[in-house]
Amino acid sequence: MTLQECYAAMGGSYDEVIGRLRSERLVQKFVLKFLADGSYQLLCSSMESQDYPEAFRAAHTIKGMCQNLSFTVLGRSSSTLAEALRNGYTPEADPLLEQVKADYASTAQAIQTFQAEMEA
Repeated sequence: MTLQECYAAMGGSYDEVIGRLRSERLVQKFVLKFLADGSYQLLCSSMESQDYPEAFRAAHTIKGMCQNLSFTVLGRSSSTLAEALRNGYTPEADPLLEQVKADYASTAQAIQTFQAEMEA
């Protein structure tokens, strides 16, 4: 799997990120570091413990990383969740969290496949 195919699999914009970072090597470096960031786990645990200000911060961080890396699908769902949590909990946050979880899983799977094939 190429980096372009990884972006296609996750619903990201390879052309946009290359336009921003200008180097496939640099994009690859940050893509591979994405899964090591703890913001997604923090989001899930904060929602579970009903710490909504922390959940907002985590969703906002995910949104920002996705914007920088052009992870379009996950960026969109995390942005929607962050806005729902901006002023505390609302009932709409629960289905939005489920969408973020699904989009994160797709993104993580694409990155893990890319990484595994790269290392093979």
